[in-house]
Amino acid sequence: MNPMIKTVSMPLSMVVGALLCRPVMALDMACGHMLTPVLIFLMLFYTFCRVDIRNMRIEPIHLRLLLFQLILSILLYLLLYRIDAVVAQGALICVLTPVAMAAVVIGGMLGANITTMATYSLLCNFTIALVAPVVLSVVGNGECTFMQIFMKVVPLLIMPFVAAQLFRVVSPRMSGWIAEHSQITFYLWLLSLIVIVGRTTTFIIDFRGADPWTEISLAVVALLICIMQFVLGRRIGRRYGDAVAGGQSLGQKNTVLAVWMSQAFLDPLSSIAPTAYIIWQNFVNSFQIYRKDRKNRK
Repeated sequence: MNPMIKTVSMPLSMVVGALLCRPVMALDMACGHMLTPVLIFLMLFYTFCRVDIRNMRIEPIHLRLLLFQLILSILLYLLLYRIDAVVAQGALICVLTPVAMAAVVIGGMLGANITTMATYSLLCNFTIALVAPVVLSVVGNGECTFMQIFMKVVPLLIMPFVAAQLFRVVSPRMSGWIAEHSQITFYLWLLSLIVIVGRTTTFIIDFRGADPWTEISLAVVALLICIMQFVLGRRIGRRYGDAVAGGQSLGQKNTVLAVWMSQAFLDPLSSIAPTAYIIWQNFVNSFQIYRKDRKNRK
C-alpha cells in the first residue's frame, strides 16, 4: 500500500468513527461489546503468524525498556492522582499499554532491527497480560475484581500467540500466506479504530457531567507522555546501538487495547487520553517517516 494512503486512512477512519458514532455504538451493543476484543485478537493473531520464536533472544535492551515502562506508569499515576484521579488513570494506561504490533512495521521502515522489536513486542504483551489485571484492579473503577480482569485480558493477549504458533505447525502454507499479506492487520486496525473512536465519541456526547478542563488535561497529558516515551525510548535504545527500536518500542502503543481497557476497567472518561494518543503517535510516526524519506533522497 502507498505510504501516503496509509497516512490518510488513519485520520479518515477516525472521522468516520466520529461521524457514525451512533450506528457504530448500536452495532457494538448488538455484538455484546465484543467487536473490539475480537478485532484485537485477530490483529495479534495475524501478526504472531509471522513470528518465529526460534529467532528470538531476550536482550538487556528488552528488560530495560520493560522495567522503565512499568515503573514510569506507576510513578505517573502516583504523581497525578492527588491532582486528578481521572487524569492519573489516563496517564497510567498510556504508559502501561503494550507496544503496538504495527510498531515493528514502522520500525522497519525507519531502519530498526526487526528481530529486536518483535522480541520486545512478544515479551511486553506477555508481561502486561499478567501485570495489567493487578494494576487495574487496584486503580480501577471497582466494578471488576482481579480475576474478572485477568480472565478478560490474559486470553486476549496470550491466546492469539498460542493459536498462531499452533496454526504455523498445522497449516504452514496458510500461515505463510498470512505472513505475506501483512496488510490484513492494517485493515483490521482501521476497522478497530472506527469502533473505538465511535464508542469514545458516543460516551463524550452522552456524558453530561464531564469537566471540560479534565478532558483537555487528558489530551495534553497524552501528548506530553507520547513525546516523552519516544524520546526516552530512543535514549535507551541508543545505548544498545538501536535508537529507533527503543523509541518505537516504548512510544508506539496498542492504543485500541488502551482505549478498550480504560473503558472497561477504569473511569470511561480516562479513555480520552489513549484516544488522543492515537493522534499524537501518528503525528510522530508521520514526521519520522518524512524525515527518513527526506534523508534517503539526499
